[in-house]
Amino acid sequence: MKFKISIAMVVGLLVACVGSAAYAADPKCGANTGKAAAGEPIVIGGIVSVTGPDNFSSSGQAAAAYFKCLNANGGVNGRPVKYLLEDDAWNPEQSSQVAVKLIRDQKAVALVGNMSFVDCGANQGIYEKENIMVIAGVGVPRDCFFQKNYAPTNAGPRVSNTKAVMDVAQSYPGKIKRVVCIAPNIPNLGEWSCTGAVAWIKKQGGEGKIITFDPGSLDATSIVLEAMAFKPDVISVGTPKGLAVPIFAAAEEQGLADKVHFTGPASLYNLNFPRAIGKYWDGKVTVDMELKAADAGTPDMQNWLAVMEKYGQASDPRDTFSQAGYLAARVTAETLLKMDGAKVDRPSVTAALRNIKRFESDMWCSPWYVGDGPRHNANHAGPVSLVKDGKLVPKQVCIESEDPELDDVRAYEKTIGIAK
Repeated sequence: MKFKISIAMVVGLLVACVGSAAYAADPKCGANTGKAAAGEPIVIGGIVSVTGPDNFSSSGQAAAAYFKCLNANGGVNGRPVKYLLEDDAWNPEQSSQVAVKLIRDQKAVALVGNMSFVDCGANQGIYEKENIMVIAGVGVPRDCFFQKNYAPTNAGPRVSNTKAVMDVAQSYPGKIKRVVCIAPNIPNLGEWSCTGAVAWIKKQGGEGKIITFDPGSLDATSIVLEAMAFKPDVISVGTPKGLAVPIFAAAEEQGLADKVHFTGPASLYNLNFPRAIGKYWDGKVTVDMELKAADAGTPDMQNWLAVMEKYGQASDPRDTFSQAGYLAARVTAETLLKMDGAKVDRPSVTAALRNIKRFESDMWCSPWYVGDGPRHNANHAGPVSLVKDGKLVPKQVCIESEDPELDDVRAYEKTIGIAK
């Protein structure tokens, strides 16, 4: 059986729909004065991908909602944020054009809530040249985690894949020796997103194999058969939900649920995923979570939902990407509130954002930071969930990713006093 998939399905990478969780009635933002800011605006930009294969802008929409809430509650010491969200249309050239527009023409002091497959690679040069910080909501390709001026609030697909495989291996001590990781062959994403899990299992004395494929012409059965030829104990389906479903269908045809453990990164942490793959997989699939569950009922989770309810659009997703954008905007706003409102300019904002060393939220498992290191991957611990009874049931334990690529990140964290 051959499953044909359109390229548009790639856009589901990392998405995590959370449904309609309860929220606090009155959102709290910034100084929470209840009075609208009316001073000179502070310009902040954001780059997302709206037009193209699909609308990939959830993070930016959440940042926009938070800044609206901030402006209704005193802004930054009386100054409102003028948030300019630009569409790069999945095009590197257009991404560079809108970056220039925001940074040089609009004089943005920072970029916040970015969410794009092409932004990181296309704009690293201008970010460094103009000395502007990007507090991104969602980093996807490798480039997003390997530059000084780009700090995502999410964990990224490589960390996510690694954590899911680790959880299964630790749940079945001594029985997980061979791992296959499947991913779309997107540049700087596919193989890189799998390498952490493979490196980790090899460090445990096991073996690993990476299978990449063209997301525009997926032959799910061939991929499953190739994976099984390796005789794996775990198959990590490191793809968007739309690409994962036919892979699970092909695996079900082969009767693999009781023969191999299946895992997936946060791209599969989606409300509809358990129903999409069916009851056959009940209790058989472990899915990573980059942030804590939205229905946890914690203060920050409820505030995010309240912000989206009052200041967002009904059509704005309430998903993991939205959580990440909310966090990016909140981190930025609370940092700016500590500054002299009359002296907010790009150099001072860049310095202040780099100085973030311990920002805590009940949405993260560990303090988040920026710092002055050469790259940023502060979010590398989180829970996982299990497909059970048509739902994704979270485990109440935060797992620290042991991806060897994080060794330099951990070393830096020791210098700023963060132990994870």
